[in-house]
Amino acid sequence: ALLLNLGGCPAGPAGTGKTESVKDLAKSLGKHCVVFNCFEDLDYKIMGKFFFGLVQSGAWCCLDEFNRIDVQVLSVIASQILAIKAAKDSYSVRFVLEGKEIRINMSCAVFVTMNPGYKGRVELPNNLKSLFRPVAMMAPHYQMITEILLFSVGFKSAKSLSGKLVNVYELASKQLSQQDHYDFGLRSLKTVLIVAGKKKQVFKCNTNDHLSETDEALIIIEAIREATLPKFLPEDIPRFEKIIGDIFP
Repeated sequence: ALLLNLGGCPAGPAGTGKTESVKDLAKSLGKHCVVFNCFEDLDYKIMGKFFFGLVQSGAWCCLDEFNRIDVQVLSVIASQILAIKAAKDSYSVRFVLEGKEIRINMSCAVFVTMNPGYKGRVELPNNLKSLFRPVAMMAPHYQMITEILLFSVGFKSAKSLSGKLVNVYELASKQLSQQDHYDFGLRSLKTVLIVAGKKKQVFKCNTNDHLSETDEALIIIEAIREATLPKFLPEDIPRFEKIIGDIFP
């Protein structure tokens, strides 16, 4: 896609690694990637200013949740992206964007991410679809990812702990009340793992690295509570504590 001066368009459910995949690709190629979170009231003037900086710096951008933007604004943004592509296709040193002549750095690139099945999302216009190479993202294997991340921060019983941690989140997503700010996906799991890794380092310094499976389980339980309890409604906290008690007896 990049060789053809097109962008990439990872599409799939939340928590499948769409944005992180773009960021990791940029990192591996030594490119600076700017993530821009799109919203319903975004207008073409804001995007025009954003693209001015992008094409002159040669950075990559990842327009997160791109299909949240109003369809009329999307059509104008399509013309802006098309102007950038045309300049790259013709190897122009300078080109006109939104009535202003600017210098273009050929290494710039535009990526977008979408969650097509989510309510409130719009269908992209055909002239915009043609500017991006679609990439379908599937739901990740939570337990395998959790196990590897636990191993990477030094948990010896990562296999059993990863299964328990994923089970806690699966049960919580089904048994707790449905709230917009509740998140039991991969992002939330990763937050727990980061907290657990920090706690393990502190524990390790105090015990000379002699941690039993029980000690590691206690660290995970503390991390779960620290990372998730503050966002729960009061009536959901006892239910969540019961789930933890059932999974970590």
